[in-house]
Amino acid sequence: MITLEEIRKPVTAELAAFDEFVERQFTAEGELLSDMLRYALSSRGKGIRPLLVILSAAMNASVKGAAGGRRTSLAAMLVEMIHVASLIHDDVIDEADTRRGRPSVNARWQSHKAVILGDYVLAKNMNIGLQSGQFDLVTHVCGSMAALCEGEVLQDECAAERSMTLKTYLEIIHKKTASLLGVAASVGALAVGATRDRVATMRRFGESLGMAFQIQDDILDYTPSAQTGKPACNDLREGKITLPLLAVLEHASEELRADLLGRLARCREDDAAVESLRRTVEEEGGLAAAATAMQGYITRAVEMLADYEESDYRSALVNLCAFIAERDR
Repeated sequence: MITLEEIRKPVTAELAAFDEFVERQFTAEGELLSDMLRYALSSRGKGIRPLLVILSAAMNASVKGAAGGRRTSLAAMLVEMIHVASLIHDDVIDEADTRRGRPSVNARWQSHKAVILGDYVLAKNMNIGLQSGQFDLVTHVCGSMAALCEGEVLQDECAAERSMTLKTYLEIIHKKTASLLGVAASVGALAVGATRDRVATMRRFGESLGMAFQIQDDILDYTPSAQTGKPACNDLREGKITLPLLAVLEHASEELRADLLGRLARCREDDAAVESLRRTVEEEGGLAAAATAMQGYITRAVEMLADYEESDYRSALVNLCAFIAERDR
């Protein structure tokens, strides 16, 4: 299996410049806020979004080395900090105690402080962007924040009503995940002066990659051996209907559908219902159907790179597609 370390190799220097840029820019006044900020930024995870920005910039740059400039680092920061803030807020909403195997910000400092920290990260991010004068980058990225909120509200509404259709599910994951990965890929191209067509192509590439990323996340939630840093079947415990369960519900008899939704309603309090539902989804082909859908998005993403000349950067993006499809965390 391809590793992230291998994928990062062509842009090692650019990623180092990005990390230094974030460290310089993201400081806070006051000991408590500084501690909270350092803690949140130290668990940013795999760094898929800044990696995507920088690889896209490198592949689309007409001048060698342009992807290592301040403008690309700024673009990567704008995207990554929206993601960081959204994770902080998600953990508050989900009442999650862990994030990537360690206490979440809300578990360590309580929810009201976590909300403030998420707001601070967003505000600081936009302030840095606006002060830079790179208004095209800021404008390009800003719309994704509204999409994230819309997706979260729609998902909560469906969970409360235990209703979900394939169309609604795809809309939710597009807003919550794919839109920001689409922005990441396209703002990288924009940062180095790519044509409008290339920027649009990279947005579609990132969105397809993002759809696959979220579907794989939803598959891993049903996989007890997955090393996600979150409890297994967390979505079921929160009453969320994601693609593996949805694929079974779409073709279930009325009797089976009622049984599945009944077990879902008990999942928050009943571990036996969680395991029973997880096992049924697997036996009824829900995981296999979701994997097929995920692979379709991966294939679409790779096809969008066909017009680019062969390069280490293009190869890294193709490998990133493979990594996302094969990951177990």
